[in-house]
Amino acid sequence: MYNLVLMASKPDDWTHEQFIDWWRGEHADVTYGLPGLRRWLHTDVLGAFEERSQGWDGVSILSFDDRAALEAALASDEWKAAVRHVGKMRGRRIAVMGEERTMVAAQAPTA
Repeated sequence: MYNLVLMASKPDDWTHEQFIDWWRGEHADVTYGLPGLRRWLHTDVLGAFEERSQGWDGVSILSFDDRAALEAALASDEWKAAVRHVGKMRGRRIAVMGEERTMVAAQAPTA
């Protein structure tokens, strides 16, 4: 898988809950149609491990088969619509991309 990883913080005049509801709700509705999107994980950031990591509200990992599929999605009308929907959000964002490697496979819980 090839991932686009987005970390974002809310605008100053929004609550954390408003931002997560918007991201998982109306913004997700615009984003679901991205061509080639194979998986989307979203984390509601509820705490930071250390002080320098504070200030983020959510993380999205959008997964595609390969870099070409991600680039096609980023060139699509659906991506342009998602960017328009974000508009002038005023929050902060980090966006990075790269190849995924499973380091530990998901394990079934033990009883």
